[in-house]
Formats: sequence, C-alpha cells, structure tokens
Amino acid sequence: MTTSTAATGSADDAEALVATTARAARQAQRVLAGLNRERKDAALHALADALTARTEAILAANAQDLERARESGMKPGLIDRLALSTDRIAAIADSLREIAALPDPVGEIVDGQTLPNGLRVRRVRVPLGVVGMIYEARPNVTVDVAALTLKSGNAVVLRGGSAAAATNAAIITVLRDALAAAGLPADLVTTVDPAGRAGATALMHARGLIDVLVPRGGAGLIRAVVEESSVPVIETGSGNCHVYVDAAADLAAAVDIIVNAKTQRVGVCNAAETLLVHRSAASAYLPAAADALWERGVTLHADAAARACLEEQAAAQGRAELLVEATEADWETEYGSLDLAVRVVDTIDDAIAHITAYSTGHTEAVLTQDVTAMNRFVAGVDSAAIMVNASTRFTDGGQLGLGAELGISTQKLHARGPMGLAALTTTKWVVEGEGHVRP
Repeated sequence: MTTSTAATGSADDAEALVATTARAARQAQRVLAGLNRERKDAALHALADALTARTEAILAANAQDLERARESGMKPGLIDRLALSTDRIAAIADSLREIAALPDPVGEIVDGQTLPNGLRVRRVRVPLGVVGMIYEARPNVTVDVAALTLKSGNAVVLRGGSAAAATNAAIITVLRDALAAAGLPADLVTTVDPAGRAGATALMHARGLIDVLVPRGGAGLIRAVVEESSVPVIETGSGNCHVYVDAAADLAAAVDIIVNAKTQRVGVCNAAETLLVHRSAASAYLPAAADALWERGVTLHADAAARACLEEQAAAQGRAELLVEATEADWETEYGSLDLAVRVVDTIDDAIAHITAYSTGHTEAVLTQDVTAMNRFVAGVDSAAIMVNASTRFTDGGQLGLGAELGISTQKLHARGPMGLAALTTTKWVVEGEGHVRP
C-alpha cells in the first residue's frame, strides 16, 4: 500500500494517493469476491488472533493518542470513546469471531419467481465493492469496518481522523499483516490517513473509484460529507436520543433505564440526551431519577415544571449546581457528556411532538406498561430504532445480533438503523431463460 503522502501535502497529492489506494483496493476486492465463506471466516479468526497477540503495541500507540487528547482538552466522553484497554481489544477480537459465525450474505437469494413465460428470475446479494469510511476518534470502528467488509466481500479505504492517528495506524498494520499471512490481499484494508484532511476531501470526490462512502462521527462531519461528496453516501446519524416515561411506566425500572441510557457510556451516539416525563408521573418519578443521576454527576437541564419538582431537593442535598434552567438549545443538543435535558409533558402526543421537532431520528425509548400507549408511541415516532421498556444503549450492531456495525443509519434509503453485513451488499438480477426473446 502506498502511504507516502504527508499530512501537509497538497490536494493533488491527496487525490493521487486516494486514486492509487482505491485502485489497489479494487484489485483486492476482485480476489475476495471469488472466495468462499470458509476462507473469509478463517481470515476473520486470523485477524482476531493477531489483534490479541499484538495488544501491547496497539495500547502503546493508543497511549500516545490519549496523551495528545488530554493535552488538547478533549471532553471526557470523547476520550472514553478513543481509549482502548486489554479488555476492550479482547472484546473487539471476540466481535470478529462472532462475525465469522454469522451467515455469509453474499449469494443469498433475496427473492425470486418463475414468470408465466417461463423465465426464472431471482435477486441475489452481491458486495458493494470498495467502501470508503470517514470517521472520528473511534479506533474500534477500524476493526469493525474491516471485519464487516471482509465478510461481505468488500474492500475498505479508511480515513480515521487525527485524534486516533497512532492507534489506527497500529491497528491497520496488524490487520494488513494478518490478511497477508492468511493468503489474502493486504489491500482489502487500506488507509488515506497520511493525506490528512485533504485525504477525506479526495475520498468524497472519488466517484468511480469509491462505490459508497460512509461518514461516522459528529453532526458536523456527517453534514460536511453529505453536502460535499460526489460519491454516494450512506448517512449515519448523530444521536439526540429521547427517553419518554409514560403515566403507566414502571417507575423503579424507569430510573434504572434512564441511568443506564445516560451514564453507561456518555460519549456514544445511542446515549440518552433528553428525558420526557408525563405530568402525572413527574412528582413520583423525577425525585428518584434525579437522585440516581446526581449520584453519577449528571447535570439536569430542566424546564420549569421539572425544576419545580426538584429545586427543594437539589438545595437540601447541596446539588443546586446540578439543576439548571433548560434553554431552547438544550432540546436539540447531543451533549456527549454528563448532561441531560428534562421536560415534563402533558400527554404522550406532546412527547411525540417534542421528539418529532428535535430528534435526529436515531433512537427513542418509551417506558410504559400500557399497550395502547406503547403502540401509539411506536407508530407515531419516526426514528431508526424504538426501544420499549429498554435502554437506548441497545441500538448497537453487537447487541442486536449483527456481530458489529458499520454505523447507525438515520436515513431511509438502502439501510436504516445499525448496519451489519446485509447493509454492505446490494443486489443484482439473475434471469434464466431457454432461448427466450421478447415479443
């Protein structure tokens, strides 16, 4: 793989690197397309073994990125997303083995029929080809994407961002070495990181070289890729996720769910950012929820009704600084931190209207024991994932049986929600006749 272009190189240098890298990936993908599942699964196990065997080298590189992140003042939630550990690398390796155990989507017959004229028609899953990926400080994504593209018969060209530069470089080296040792082209996994931001721009303009581009990161990154790219884009979404506590909710369970949804990992896109509470449940629910959230350092950005329930409690506990007045900006903010917007609503329809106005279409949760309310919420909220009496944190490829995910799509074409193996395929028509000609 050619990666000699410096991060400060010109746009022409970046375009040349992207072109060279994408063509090498195309050649590698053609080799992969002809391989059976056994070869691909063996390679996935080889990648997993290589990651665990070279954990120390990866952690050493990650330590460099973490030091730079702390010096630059990166938010704790983003640092957590960047950080690797022995356990996290082991979990990433395990996810590769889980992907190996999943059915191979390539060659699957989606549907088919025999027409009245005798033609036999079927639609078959085939790889997308060369996938471009632009993402931020998420080194686990480097592995997840490589594994998913390998299993689904694709090659990938990565642009992983400067915050995780050392970690991504170490991981990509491990993956490429393991591919070569398994008898597969190393160029199934390539990077244009040496070209810096110019490499990302060149990827966006590499129509004909890159078949599809997937951005994964904050709203600014995703918007820039969608607006600038001439390559087809699968849009993953930022996560302004909501939890609605209905009048008929199990309030004890609802406390546990909002704590998990907000605090289990604050920097991820499926963390809750807004809590909506039915007015009839507010006086019983909010004090208990606030106690549990304040114990974990969460600042509540509350509307007037929620503050009225909590101000005396916050003052008595010396936690007044963790209860602040909500502004209009709070309803549309993906915090990625220990902050939570809180609003009291009069009806479930008011909750649905709030979500419709402010959601990014990622994940929303309804907590209720009333089947009618549940059905109303599920039908009325148009997001990629709806959780019923469960944390928003379950919107994840690994949690939903996909092994891993390319990202979580909030668009409505091609793929929506967590994108696993099937989302990395398209279909082609195969039509069999016996000398048929069209009359």
